[in-house]
Amino acid sequence: MRDRFPLLVVGGLIVTAVLGTWLVRGAARGGFADTLSTWRAQPDGARGLFLLAQESGLPAVRRTSDLQIIQKGTGSPVLLAVEVEDAREEDPDQTALAAGRRDGPEDGLEDEDVPRHGFNRLRVPELSKKETDKLLEHVKAGNTLVYVPWGSKENPLLDALGVKLFKADTSLPMRTLVPPLSSPYTLGVERVEAKVQAYLKLPEKGVVPVLADEPLHMTVAAVVPYGAGRVLVVGAPELAMNQALARADNAQFWLSALRALGPGPYEFDEHHHGFTNERSVVDFARRYGLHFAVAQLLLGLCLWAVALKRFGRPRAPPESTRVGATDALFAMSRLYREGRHHGFAASLITRGLTQELALHAGLPAHAPAPSVAEGLAARGREDLAQGLRAVVRDAETVSGEGDLKHLATRAAVLRQRIHPSGPPSRALAASTPEES
Repeated sequence: MRDRFPLLVVGGLIVTAVLGTWLVRGAARGGFADTLSTWRAQPDGARGLFLLAQESGLPAVRRTSDLQIIQKGTGSPVLLAVEVEDAREEDPDQTALAAGRRDGPEDGLEDEDVPRHGFNRLRVPELSKKETDKLLEHVKAGNTLVYVPWGSKENPLLDALGVKLFKADTSLPMRTLVPPLSSPYTLGVERVEAKVQAYLKLPEKGVVPVLADEPLHMTVAAVVPYGAGRVLVVGAPELAMNQALARADNAQFWLSALRALGPGPYEFDEHHHGFTNERSVVDFARRYGLHFAVAQLLLGLCLWAVALKRFGRPRAPPESTRVGATDALFAMSRLYREGRHHGFAASLITRGLTQELALHAGLPAHAPAPSVAEGLAARGREDLAQGLRAVVRDAETVSGEGDLKHLATRAAVLRQRIHPSGPPSRALAASTPEES
């Protein structure tokens, strides 16, 4: 044990440090949510975009259910940095070269995977194949969609739209984006400033380029037709972050683009950021911070400990109850004494003792005394087993009141040994001979 003590101390310090880090991060207001979640108030969140849409009179709501069921005639889903199932990198070497990775990936815009925070590291659902099909059917029926992919991976949703992504060079400074042509999607927008993750290669027919990199002449955002509907694809996820809304005409771009897409309502998807409409302890801790969940657990443990503790000495029963119970006991004893039912009284004492010891032997209460004795011996309580056999043996030879008192005293001493709390009282020990 002494050799393991330093390891226990080191392990305890590591666990304390990890829990402390989670508590501090969970205590940050709005820092519990995922990257580009409308619940996240940190610089890489999208809470500002959601509030901007609401304050500007646009119908913006949060969606916490999956996309397997989309009602007809509903609004426009908004997917911000939502990962799609079966995503792939068609040219990993080109992506790594553009990202400028030297010592490995970092948690930032250079990553191809969305940086996770808090409990979202455990599990965040991807957009499944069924959800992708339902979403495309919804758009094909004449509705609109806003899709801001993270990184430059190809996925089934982009394949259906005919859009290809090219990883932008992350070593370049912040890009200045301008509308390549006048359109309702960029009404009142002269320039937009944001870091670009991927440029778009678009299909030839029906596409409306919305934003382009001015020096490189490469498209960053475009409206792509699909069936009777339209999809706004933006290759700069930082454009939707809180830290970017105050730059240039970034906020005006979102207002103009959303108004031009349709009347809404605009459903910002939070289900694929880890938020569901189900209530649980994990969801509570994810949303409000781990420290509140830990505090609730400690409060529950304290209440449980207090419930098991007895404060002060046991209170005596009311006088009427005590006198009534004593009178009833004397009346029963007189009936047995006058009727000379000593053997029946002895069998009742033996039966009650056997039922009580059967619970400690792991047997049902109706188990016979020999089986109970064997069960007690198998569990290492040979003293209780021998005492039970002695009480059963003495009960068969009870013939008078003295024998019955001796049997009752012996049973009381045996009950004291079930949960030993010290030596038995001297009076009981003196009146009870040693068991063989």
